[in-house]
Amino acid sequence: MRKLLPIFTFLCIAFSITAQENIPNVDLKNLNGNEINAKELSEDKLVVISLWATWCVPCLKELDAISYVYEDWQEETGVELYAVSVDDARTVKRVRPLISGKGWNYHILLDTNNDFKRALGASSVPLTLLVKNNKVVYRHSGYSPGAEDELYEKIKEYAK
Repeated sequence: MRKLLPIFTFLCIAFSITAQENIPNVDLKNLNGNEINAKELSEDKLVVISLWATWCVPCLKELDAISYVYEDWQEETGVELYAVSVDDARTVKRVRPLISGKGWNYHILLDTNNDFKRALGASSVPLTLLVKNNKVVYRHSGYSPGAEDELYEKIKEYAK
C-alpha cells in the first residue's frame, strides 16, 4: 500500500497539470442587456477572459496595464479580451462610467449573480484565463506588475 501512494500522488499531479478545464455553460450579459453564453466567447479562437470588479484595485491595475499593449496584442495574435465584471446588483451601475473613463477597448460582460465566477471555482478577482476552443489553457489569479508580460508570452505560444 505504501508503494502505491507515491504512484497515485504522482499520477494525480501529472493529470492535473495536463488537464484542461472547459469553459462553463453560463449566460452573461453585455452592457446592452443582451445575453451571451460563455461557451460562445472562444469558439474556434483564442481569447483572454478577465474576471474583475469596479472595487478591485488590482483588477483595475491589470486591465489598465493590458490596455496599453492590447492593440499590439490584437495586431500580432488576433486575441480578444472579454472583461467580465463580477459586480453585484448594488455596484454594477459603476461599470459603464468606469469603462467610459478608462477608455478600455475590451468586450465588457456582466456576471452580477457570480454564476460564471462560481462555475470557474474562482475564490477571488482578478482572475485571468487564456481560453482556446472553450478550453482554459492558462489561468492566473491576482495581479502584480509584469503579469501581463507573462500572459502575452502564453498568448503567443497558443496563437500559433
